[in-house]
Amino acid sequence: MTPPVLCLASASPRRRDLLVSIGVSLEICPVDIDETPAPSEGAEAYVTRLARDKALAGAERSHLPTLGSDTAVVRDGEILGKPEGPEHAAAMLRSLAGREHQVLTAVAVIGPAGLLERCVATRVVMREISDAEIAAYWATGEPADKAGGYAIQGRAAVFIAHIAGSHSAVVGLPLYETAELLRRQGVALWDGTLGP
Repeated sequence: MTPPVLCLASASPRRRDLLVSIGVSLEICPVDIDETPAPSEGAEAYVTRLARDKALAGAERSHLPTLGSDTAVVRDGEILGKPEGPEHAAAMLRSLAGREHQVLTAVAVIGPAGLLERCVATRVVMREISDAEIAAYWATGEPADKAGGYAIQGRAAVFIAHIAGSHSAVVGLPLYETAELLRRQGVALWDGTLGP
């Protein structure tokens, strides 16, 4: 078994799987931080702060370079969190259906190069969705713990008409930008390459 080269400050199976897909051997260090938006905090500042706070909290528990990340679904400047129940999920999906929204994912990595951060914005267009489809989707259990009430990598893929940007960022981690940050921290990927 390959020894871990990165601490992932998250229990997200999606982020774990994305990192493993680019050849990163992980130590999982879930952290618990307050995710309440600050007054007048914009969406980009919010997700970047949470990614940084997660990385800092994880770094306190590991000697490895540490990665934190956060994703927010944003509609007309409003951050849509995880649904509180079926009615809330349905209201969120109705508000996203037939129009464009933004998914912001920030990643922060602490290591030998200090604290490095990136925030990636992806535009997502959903088709119209019927109430029957929304109810059937909720019944699958998939949207219950997902920002915006949907998972692009799951059954909700059939609702997505178009994306402009990073698909992996919508899933939970922008792999292109993450790879660049990891290389700068001395973390080799599947191809063994490191940055400057």
